[in-house]
Amino acid sequence: MSALIHDFIYRSEGRTPDAEALVYGKQHLDYASLATAVRTVATGLLRADIGRGERVAVYLEKRVENVTAMFGAAAAGAVFVPVNPLLKPEQVSYILADCNVRVLVTSADRLKQLAQALPQCHDLHTIVVVGDGAELTTIGHIRVLAWESAMNGAAGDTPAPHRAIDADMAAILYTSGSTGKPKGVVLSHRNMVAGAESVASYLNNTAADRILAVLPLSFDYGLSQLTTAFSVGATAVLINHLLARDVLRAVVAERITGLAAVPPLWIQLAPLDWPADCTLRYLTNSGGAMQRPTLDALRAALPKAQPFLMYGLTEAFRSTYLPPAELDRRPDSMGKAIPNAEVMVLRPDGSECAPGEPGELVHRGALVSLGYWNDVAKTVERFKPVVSVHHGLPLTEMAVWSGDTVRKDTEGFLYFISRNDEMIKTSGYRVSPSEVESVVYGCDAVAEAAALGVPHPSLGQAIVVVAFLKEGADIDAAGLLAACKPHLPGYMLPARIIVAPASLPRNPNGKIDRKLLSMQLESSFDGSAA
Repeated sequence: MSALIHDFIYRSEGRTPDAEALVYGKQHLDYASLATAVRTVATGLLRADIGRGERVAVYLEKRVENVTAMFGAAAAGAVFVPVNPLLKPEQVSYILADCNVRVLVTSADRLKQLAQALPQCHDLHTIVVVGDGAELTTIGHIRVLAWESAMNGAAGDTPAPHRAIDADMAAILYTSGSTGKPKGVVLSHRNMVAGAESVASYLNNTAADRILAVLPLSFDYGLSQLTTAFSVGATAVLINHLLARDVLRAVVAERITGLAAVPPLWIQLAPLDWPADCTLRYLTNSGGAMQRPTLDALRAALPKAQPFLMYGLTEAFRSTYLPPAELDRRPDSMGKAIPNAEVMVLRPDGSECAPGEPGELVHRGALVSLGYWNDVAKTVERFKPVVSVHHGLPLTEMAVWSGDTVRKDTEGFLYFISRNDEMIKTSGYRVSPSEVESVVYGCDAVAEAAALGVPHPSLGQAIVVVAFLKEGADIDAAGLLAACKPHLPGYMLPARIIVAPASLPRNPNGKIDRKLLSMQLESSFDGSAA
């Protein structure tokens, strides 16, 4: 039994120490080597004075040190914070300051980009640099250490890991909120262990599986590829791909059996020349609905691979999946609740909706996260107690209200209807309109701006910004986009900026009428415009 997330690795070390655990390029670690590396990192962090429950941020591309830093932090009794490697310095420094990160693990080139922003992170006391090229001095009050010396330093007393139980924090994953800055979703060891075991059970994962980690490890769906693999003693293969064809080559070269992706990547993968003897046993999709033509093309190209269409939210990791046997019967369904979770469709008063009646998807069970870091108001809004009666015994627990409107049919299968907030879902990412707007407003020429999610055939939604300029402003749409580029990662950049000839429309409350603007732009990427 695994109670803590790193126990997965230690358990496989005891059972199958020589089994391959992690692959990155020419690096191959068996479970004995991976477990040793995790313990070594845990010791290094403890010698660097990491306290119980303190945060260790990892800002790296996918590589072995990324994995050992995360699981080593958990093994030390600390909390790991994976940071999307696509984020810009101001977004990274916000995360580091927001969750009071004490130790940052990064590379020399990323450190150079971050250096000016780091002195504002007052809780950060140590930076550990992976690879060569860093100036190992200090940055303000922060000491900078090389990975090898920090994690494999001189022999001495080995500090004992801080005590942890399954209800304790294990990780904080940052996700865009509907308003303001991104929110840190706090996951316990219990959340992550239960999630990995649930997913592995319905995917029928075994130690024979080889799972390709394509997605960012800062994304709950991407991190799941590691935890699911380790939960059954399987092999996780890391890849930082530039082109879809790189993914196909890795699948063939590494004899991959499990592949997870988001709809925009599946669109690129579907038309490739997949070999007839491809080893893929299953495909999974999350982060948005997969379009039927893409699914049909994948099934034709990979007839031996079972497609699993899934729905999840970071606040509860994974909520539903559609069994492959149901694909032809209910192609538009989100499926049913994953094992060890209950998914309800509720009215605003908490009562259950009748079959076919729209309501909010509400998730209860072991996968419901602990809430949002340092945001009591938002936590209270989204995490609410529900009461269920079992044999006359009323049981109260916290459930997460997803913000998604769904309906349930008479057989219990769920169907997505709409989102209740203004979040933009693009390329598998959730993007806050206000985050984009704040960067646009950073250009002094802008008087009003609205960032909107507009239907797009490959991205799910594209980000379109409508801006009204101040009188006399000397800038066009291309100039606005150029001003945004240094401050936004690629997936948050507007696909189009429209300069409005007049002030933006208002609703009866005096706010910018986003619904009207969205309706006006709904067909922007239809047909050849895509």
